[in-house]
Amino acid sequence: MGMLPADGRGSAPGFVAFLRFRSRDVPALMAQLRESVALLSTKDGFVNAHMARAIDEPELIVLQLGWDTVGSYRRALSAYDVKVQVVPVISQALDEPTAFEVLHFRDAHGVVDAPGALAADAGTVSLGSASAQIVPPAPS
Repeated sequence: MGMLPADGRGSAPGFVAFLRFRSRDVPALMAQLRESVALLSTKDGFVNAHMARAIDEPELIVLQLGWDTVGSYRRALSAYDVKVQVVPVISQALDEPTAFEVLHFRDAHGVVDAPGALAADAGTVSLGSASAQIVPPAPS
């Protein structure tokens, strides 16, 4: 995959998940998110996490999770303890795209660019379609 590799300091995620939450009880949500992030931070591939509140809409919270690869994120979410403790919390996020590959990263240590991991025909091949002329049926 063409995602950014995490550097030796773990500061450059190759994959970022952005989850937005709307809550009337922000302190309770923040407590749940802190516990979720604490558990996720113990999983292989975790790079960093940020929680922020919208200045103009204080009931809107965003959680950003950085991972070295999308595979690390998926493996973390499939762990039993995460399924039990974290998934019920993050499933309350607003229904919108949450998964993003990092294409440009800059911090005090430097800059890294990546070409991206999307296939060349990603914009023309839709879900359920194949890029080949003839695709034999899967064995049953």
